[in-house]
Amino acid sequence: MSAQNSAGIQTLLDAEREASKIVQKAREFRTKRVREARDEAKKEIDAYRQSKGEEFKKFEAEHTKGNQQAEDEANREADARIKEIHAAGQKSQAKVVEDLLKAVFEVNPVPPKKS
Repeated sequence: MSAQNSAGIQTLLDAEREASKIVQKAREFRTKRVREARDEAKKEIDAYRQSKGEEFKKFEAEHTKGNQQAEDEANREADARIKEIHAAGQKSQAKVVEDLLKAVFEVNPVPPKKS
């Protein structure tokens, strides 16, 4: 009976080893598949990012033209306004300097009033 038990135990041990090998192979396969899936996902993300980047650049190029025209017009208006301000300053410059010098050199002291 001992030989029969021993043979049965040996069969069980062999089956356990075989099952352990199968589980180990399954784990390795799963780990390999997870790595492959991660790599594929990275590739898809990079491709998507690149396509969206190109799409954004195209959109930006189309819509920047209108902004550039508005910016140029605003710059022209600002330059014209600056020239007007400079012209007004040049026109009244002599009078302003004269008034300032007059205020500095012609002192008119006023005594304080007693309440």
